[in-house]
Amino acid sequence: MPIDDMKLVVPNGNLKLTISYQNGIVANVNGQTFSSKEHEITLTGLIDVPVILDTAKDIATETIGIEFNPQGVYRFFHFNLNEIKNQIYSLEDLLGKTGKQLTEQIADTISVQQKISVIQQFLLNQLLLNNEDLIFEYCVEKINASKGKITIKELEKKTGYSSRWLNMKFNEKLGVSPKNLSSIIRFKQYYQLFISGNEKSFFKNDFYELYYDQSHFIKDFKRFTGLAPTKFENQINDFGKSYYR
Repeated sequence: MPIDDMKLVVPNGNLKLTISYQNGIVANVNGQTFSSKEHEITLTGLIDVPVILDTAKDIATETIGIEFNPQGVYRFFHFNLNEIKNQIYSLEDLLGKTGKQLTEQIADTISVQQKISVIQQFLLNQLLLNNEDLIFEYCVEKINASKGKITIKELEKKTGYSSRWLNMKFNEKLGVSPKNLSSIIRFKQYYQLFISGNEKSFFKNDFYELYYDQSHFIKDFKRFTGLAPTKFENQINDFGKSYYR
């Protein structure tokens, strides 16, 4: 990890499964510290706050990271995902004996490719245990297609389901409400453009197309990064940028 880097990771709407097979990872989320020990498998719920990542020890670190998009993550993890929002849990704590066996199996394999094959087979097995929820997936698809602009009232009209039902469905299968996911997806459009180097400033061009006004944009920016745009632009966050991609 670079010493002078912020190590700031901004929410991107995905849940993450991490296997730390050399060294451990430490994350600060909302003032809470979560540790992923060496050889431990952890699942990070949907994050809607900035996260600071670091290594457990100041040595070379290697991990395998798998991201699940909001449309399909519920097919792999069969519990209420709101329970792990803004949290990081050991897979052993979440899945009991199954998680323990998987952790031991991956720890016993030598090559990275073998570890990936083991986790891939586990995920394929998980996928077969749960049926599709087409209404939920349709709503997430519409949120992504609109870049976060679609309202809950529009989703009500398109699906025939009430906002109460949609909020309940999203909290269970993703961990956040449709409105919260829309905010993350909306901000993601601008943040990706900025870290790719295609835009040098948050205050140029049509940066407020998806927002009511500049103050609305700045409010969301502070929510997801912890900093005002002008202050953030002057920070070094190379690790956070590469992790986000």
